[in-house]
Amino acid sequence: MARHAPPPPRRLGAAGEITRDHIDDARRNLGRHLARRRKTVGLRQADLAKLIRYSRSAIAGVEAGRDNTTRIFWYNADVALGARGALLSLFDQLDALVRSLHAQNARARDQERQQFGMPPVPLAPDVSAGWAACVGCGPAVVGRWTGREVRALREALRMSVRAFAEHLGVTMTTVADWEHRTAPAPPRLAAQSLLDQALTLADTNSTARFRLLLDTPDTHAHADPASPARASPIRPPHRRHPAF
Repeated sequence: MARHAPPPPRRLGAAGEITRDHIDDARRNLGRHLARRRKTVGLRQADLAKLIRYSRSAIAGVEAGRDNTTRIFWYNADVALGARGALLSLFDQLDALVRSLHAQNARARDQERQQFGMPPVPLAPDVSAGWAACVGCGPAVVGRWTGREVRALREALRMSVRAFAEHLGVTMTTVADWEHRTAPAPPRLAAQSLLDQALTLADTNSTARFRLLLDTPDTHAHADPASPARASPIRPPHRRHPAF
């Protein structure tokens, strides 16, 4: 019987801190567990995709450890595959690891600035949009998601409306409604939390693009509600997440 090669050692940072390699390893490990569980119950990727209302390519990307996705994906997959919380628990560990990496990087930046006697980097808030980020620092933080932030996150992730809806586990109509929300009233708290999680799990390049997009004047802010982009009908897929 052929023996499995041991996994390659993870590269540790100074003093054993968390690195991006740990995140990548955890994501690939989670994808392998999904593939193993799917095969154990005798399902193809296309079969699982139909059960949880995602595309087969999305399942393939997650199993390969290439794609980030939110907790609702893992909840649905866990239930569909009868994993009894095992997949969801592994995702929660990955999510905690990502948050720990962000916190660790923030502490390192603060220590570096203190070492050189530099004042803390001030936040640059956009009061109208409700987001705040500091130049050159860790993850952006959104105080209140409006259409501007939702659109910026989708574009920063390089996703179409359809792909972004699938990424979040909501319908295309929901994403379109969020992006065209011009009133200050935000989506419900459950949606705010879902968007927070998607931003937290975004990679460094996507987070940087998110900040740049928010720093760019919003050409959609004064769009005519009757414009083709707003009026064109979108056929939503089957709902797989409670409406927000």
